[in-house]
Amino acid sequence: MAVQKPSVPSGTRDYSPDVMVRRNYIFHTIENIFRLYGYQPVETPAMEYLSTLMGKYGEEGDKLLYRILNSGNFLAAAGNLDIQSEDPVRLSGLFCEKGLRYDLTVPFARYVVQHRNEITFPFRRYQIQPVWRADRPQKGRYREFYQCDVDIVGSNSLLNERELIEIIIEIFSRLNIACLIRINNRKVLAGIAAYIGEADKLTHITASMDKLGKAGQEQVVAELMERGIGRDALRKLEPLFSLHGDNRSKVEHLERLLSGSITGRQGIAEMKQLLDLIDGLGQPGQVEFDVRLARGLNYYTGTIIEVLSKNENIGSVCGGGRYDDLTGIFGMPGLSGVGVSFGADRIYDVMNRLDLFPPAAVSSTQLLFVNFGIKEQKYMNALAPSMRKEGIITELYPDEAKLKKQLAYANSKGIPFVAIVGEEERNKGKITLKEMTSGEQKQLTLEQVIEHINSWKKKF
Repeated sequence: MAVQKPSVPSGTRDYSPDVMVRRNYIFHTIENIFRLYGYQPVETPAMEYLSTLMGKYGEEGDKLLYRILNSGNFLAAAGNLDIQSEDPVRLSGLFCEKGLRYDLTVPFARYVVQHRNEITFPFRRYQIQPVWRADRPQKGRYREFYQCDVDIVGSNSLLNERELIEIIIEIFSRLNIACLIRINNRKVLAGIAAYIGEADKLTHITASMDKLGKAGQEQVVAELMERGIGRDALRKLEPLFSLHGDNRSKVEHLERLLSGSITGRQGIAEMKQLLDLIDGLGQPGQVEFDVRLARGLNYYTGTIIEVLSKNENIGSVCGGGRYDDLTGIFGMPGLSGVGVSFGADRIYDVMNRLDLFPPAAVSSTQLLFVNFGIKEQKYMNALAPSMRKEGIITELYPDEAKLKKQLAYANSKGIPFVAIVGEEERNKGKITLKEMTSGEQKQLTLEQVIEHINSWKKKF
């Protein structure tokens, strides 16, 4: 009998130590900034009831939900139904009452409602956990991936949007990723739908416009026609796909077009206020008002945000927006919230391809003590705790071996410094510190080694 070759499901990955070190650098950077702004950590279960998840992500999103078969004899629920001829969606409703979470926002809304009596509003939360989507794997798109969410609920103030944009700029600045922050407002999109005479088709319009970056204008226009958008409406809409000028001029142009829509005027007023609030944040041109930005999720009601890497075409690395009544579907209406989600996996891909990880972030061990025998083991065992106490990640080579082999081990793991302690070093009370990149060696005291390595760490 042939032995089956082990593998993981398509769209998922193992994370080896060298990858985990880099990923943890991203997670720690993001989490530290979340905490600096006063956000508190929350976690929710990997699975939720389908009644919680369904209907929140649009028709296409519902199709991408991973469903979990009920325990026990789940076929009993089918009764006398012909399983082969029945509608698969209906059957999944009979066999599955739970699913893997699609994102972190809807479970968070459920959490807020369920724990409302324990929460002080406005509630500032962050959450870093994996999500799952039954999507077709491709570049930058996985079936299991991590999101790093930050949200404020219980406040209508646009100061919250400003703060989130400031957080975005801070995080990508620390990660050394040049980014473009695109912003729009769902009320502006509602006003555009009214302007072209298709107010009742807002959901279809936003779902199609959300594909502009990937599919292109021609394909989006064809899809809108299939969805019943008339030619006259499309003639009005198409010029907006290529609206030019700075943020202010684009807003002024739309203000004239949408003057007949109450919702559109509200969206324009909010956009003007937000542009005033973020004036001076980041670099010129880093934040762009883009009327084509739609964010296909149905629960957004106001500001929408998407972040792109300027140097790597991989899709959005962060996105989000305001949702005014997401908790209403769980019995708590009128609670406004706004948040953004950082895609850790895409951020990792961008940083890895552009070689943006600092050396201190890609080495799990910073100092290796080589092992020449029992006397040297005692000496280095006495020194290593002092290194660790000073925050230097220190490893002891466990076996007596030739120096060449131990240096090869340090090289293969990307360890930047090696401590060599032989008889001469023991007699002098010193350490020979070898810098692996340059090959330079110095005999130093314990205090000098600590100072040297910590100075090296500060460079990054």
